[in-house]
Amino acid sequence: MKSQRSFPRVSISSKAARSLKNGHPWVYGDEITSSEGSLTDGCIVDCFEGSSWQGAGFYNSNSKIAVRIISRNSNDVFDQRFWYRRILYAVQYRRTVMQGDDFRCCRIIHGEADQIPGFTCDRYGGIAVTQIACLGIELVKDNIYKALMNVFEEIGEPLEGIYERNDLALRSKEGLELTKGWYDGRERPVITEISENGIRYSVDVENGQKTGFFLDQKYNRLAASKIAKDKTVLDCFTHTGSFGLNCAHNGARHVTSVDISSQAIDMAKENAARNGLADKIDYVCEDVFGLLTDLAAKKDHTYDYIILDPPAFTKSRDTVDSAGRGYKEINLKAMKLLPRGGYLATCSCSHFMTDELFRRMLSSAARDASVSLRQIEARTQAPDHPILWNVPETDYLKFYIFQVV
Repeated sequence: MKSQRSFPRVSISSKAARSLKNGHPWVYGDEITSSEGSLTDGCIVDCFEGSSWQGAGFYNSNSKIAVRIISRNSNDVFDQRFWYRRILYAVQYRRTVMQGDDFRCCRIIHGEADQIPGFTCDRYGGIAVTQIACLGIELVKDNIYKALMNVFEEIGEPLEGIYERNDLALRSKEGLELTKGWYDGRERPVITEISENGIRYSVDVENGQKTGFFLDQKYNRLAASKIAKDKTVLDCFTHTGSFGLNCAHNGARHVTSVDISSQAIDMAKENAARNGLADKIDYVCEDVFGLLTDLAAKKDHTYDYIILDPPAFTKSRDTVDSAGRGYKEINLKAMKLLPRGGYLATCSCSHFMTDELFRRMLSSAARDASVSLRQIEARTQAPDHPILWNVPETDYLKFYIFQVV
């Protein structure tokens, strides 16, 4: 180590050290073997294996993840300039991979994938919507927000405001309160409009899902729509109506969009009207499992294209098996409903339902349905939600398009 440091020290197990050397940014509580100095929740600590420095990160005894690494450079000074560089690199990356309107509506910070652990920032035009799930980040957020405003000012696209959606349950595990509101306390409209793939949406940053909109499926929606021309589409778990809207926009004969939430259906209807597509889409407020069961019982083969975009059926390793059964049920029924030569778009947004498990489930469903799957595309999340190969948790979205033969 080249510089003198005053941070508390934690000694970590050889297992944790191997993980850090391989690029994973977490140290679990049971991997800390001893400590030196005054440990306080939210402070920065230096991690050592023996006398070998492994990295610096935020410490929190309340969390199962006791240390979230923010740097592997022992000369880093964690001041305003440090956080400015982190934000600048993240924004520069998005300007490269998300261009035009896509950059105006995208994820700017994706937590560990941008070396800002537990921090999410989505951009909706002039509004940045953030979520913080790390105590250490909460304590330095003033520096981060200042950097965020400065970087966008410098690129000539100043932000109007930052809305904090700190109402996610994960904050409780960090010992943080659940709150939401404008960072500077000045009230502004919480409804804004975005454009994605040529389609306009109303986004409620205060009450919408996550930060207001699911941005990670942006290019998957576009891919799904490219084969929708002249198809009769069943869009399941429609939420804001986005897959169905993309299909209708690109020439589908007709779309039926389904969601169990009446609020989601109302929002989807508004989006259809906003884009002049209300006459091409009808909306059904019903449980998708029940609807697919009823259609199967009637042997209804009306639809030649079915899209399955369910919420995460599992958020832990313990429930993967039951989630797999849920995924299989809807995919099996969809395969049986489709005529030979019909099309299926299907996905999972759960990290714990790995691509291997998801593919295995699809193969099993196809066997039981006595069909074959002709793969058209295999995709993942949009590049503004980057995947780090040494951090499996950043790789969560699986998306496939098939012809069912």
